[in-house]
Amino acid sequence: MFKWAQAALANVAGTKEPIYGPEAIKSVAEEAKTTPYTEATKNDLKWQAMESTCVETQCFYFMTDSGQLAFAQVIYSNVAGIRTTCQFNSKVFSLDGSKPHLWCSTPLNNHEFSEDKTSFYATDCAVELSEDGNSYTIKSLNDERSIVNVTIKRTAPGFKVGTSGTTLFGTDPANPWGSMRHVFWPRCVAEGTIATPDGPVDCKGRAMFVHALQGMKPHHAAAKWNFCDFQGPNYSAVLMQYTTPPSYGSTVVNVGGIVKDNEIIFAGAEGAVTHVAIKGDTENDWPEPTAIKFEWKGATKDGKQADAVLEGELEDKLDRIDVMAEVPGFVKQIVAGAVGTKPYIYQYAPQKKKLTLKLKIGEEEISEEGYLFSEATFISA
Repeated sequence: MFKWAQAALANVAGTKEPIYGPEAIKSVAEEAKTTPYTEATKNDLKWQAMESTCVETQCFYFMTDSGQLAFAQVIYSNVAGIRTTCQFNSKVFSLDGSKPHLWCSTPLNNHEFSEDKTSFYATDCAVELSEDGNSYTIKSLNDERSIVNVTIKRTAPGFKVGTSGTTLFGTDPANPWGSMRHVFWPRCVAEGTIATPDGPVDCKGRAMFVHALQGMKPHHAAAKWNFCDFQGPNYSAVLMQYTTPPSYGSTVVNVGGIVKDNEIIFAGAEGAVTHVAIKGDTENDWPEPTAIKFEWKGATKDGKQADAVLEGELEDKLDRIDVMAEVPGFVKQIVAGAVGTKPYIYQYAPQKKKLTLKLKIGEEEISEEGYLFSEATFISA
């Protein structure tokens, strides 16, 4: 009871959580031992819109045929059940560094959901799931510098790891006080535009979508993150890894998979991320990676052992985001008071040399070059 009370206080006040240990987390990897993944249905894409502390996001990543990189994102956030705020973010990257990235972040007014909770609406913003559950349309007129009108359609099944896609936090698994959930569409096609002051960005090309829910304060759930979105001519790979703070035993959770058109090759919780080479960031002491290795392990539907590796130089980072400087005020409230919390996101998309996904399915070996977008996030030591 005392630990629960401490957690409740930490959740509202932002104080540091006590050490509960690894027994206070039920990783989705436990489910994945018997059910590595479950194909995503329309039901899995419903907004949870929790009435307690949470950050829920739908994020769409675009790798265009013309070689551009962009994303669009809706954030729903609740602070201790007291205040709910929504935000629309978009970013068009300047891959050659010749001009600043176009980053737009706008608070949304009058948010609501469709009756079945699969679509999100606000003034001058709509993120709608199609009736058949196979495509999303993302529209935003909230910032004249970035007018978004893009549709993505999945070309491979979506998935969640295990049966629920969810890791639970708390000393009583029957009554968890926190959660972390991911649902992926790893391989999609996009069409439409983002209208910018420099002209329209044609989003025709590849896309990836992830629906994420952190049902607790984000810095209580994870101390660091790694993210991989790889898109090749025939294969797509996604991996999301987070490491909990010491309060939950610095537990590492991996969720990811490898797909091709119309087929999940394998997915699950067996993965790894290694920062092969690092350089210290002189401004904040975080070990900024300069080379990385992503690994996936699993089995195909017909029982063949499968694994994949994506390894290489990250080249110069695209961007480094000081989260506390960039995020809207409501997120700052969630993190406020957390001692030692200094979140930074490092973003990468190697341009000089494409990375190669090396895939082994049974005895068959496949190598495919493609494009990587990757993030390394550091929140607390």
